[in-house]
Amino acid sequence: MSAALITEPIAEASPLSTANIAGAFYLTSILTGGAAAFVRWRLFQSGDAAATATNILAHAPLFWIVFAADLISILCYVAVTVLFYDMFKPVNKRVSLLTAFFSIMGCAIVAIGCLFHIAAWLVLRGAQYLDILAAVEPLRTVALMCLKLQAQAYNVSLVFFGFYCLLIGYLIFKSTFLPRILSMLMAIAGLGWLTVLSPLLAKYLWPYIAAPGVIGEGTLTLWLLVIGVNAERWKEQASTAGSSR
Repeated sequence: MSAALITEPIAEASPLSTANIAGAFYLTSILTGGAAAFVRWRLFQSGDAAATATNILAHAPLFWIVFAADLISILCYVAVTVLFYDMFKPVNKRVSLLTAFFSIMGCAIVAIGCLFHIAAWLVLRGAQYLDILAAVEPLRTVALMCLKLQAQAYNVSLVFFGFYCLLIGYLIFKSTFLPRILSMLMAIAGLGWLTVLSPLLAKYLWPYIAAPGVIGEGTLTLWLLVIGVNAERWKEQASTAGSSR
């Protein structure tokens, strides 16, 4: 059996495998990020520093599980970004690179926000060891402020993820190996995330602005996991892109 016959099936499976792996990472990122957001909502009381401090110190393992879930979600999204860049290069390499840039920037901002998560814990642990109530209360307020700054960092990251979803929608629309209905859903998801550019509008519409993102990104994730991409059309588009250089 020749080497060409051995490598040919692997080459044919490559686009489909990339899509399936990207879908798996995407699903993991969505689930871990969603779980972290839900637990954070239960633990943190935005207007009550004392209650927030009590909840965190009473559920320390859960507090660190939220931190770990955030990190896992970020790392999985980075993996999705790299795989999507490779998958959509045949469509438009420059746009695919720009898309990856927006995603990496969003992930970097979320990662920076995680530092505020750690800072809140360090402040609360310091407050726990202080016996003077007058010193404890301001530290609890500082801890709550750290958590609010983390939330603000997350909101800023949504702007980058909004542009990322819009560009992914464009790449899907221009591709021949994914259905165009996915491009519409991702574009709507991107517009939903971009409402954070108007804080008042985003606050008024929350949590409804999250619905387009969940539907769009969730549908794309399931499509990649269950169906994947049309490998033959991907190879044709990759071949056309390569010959046009």
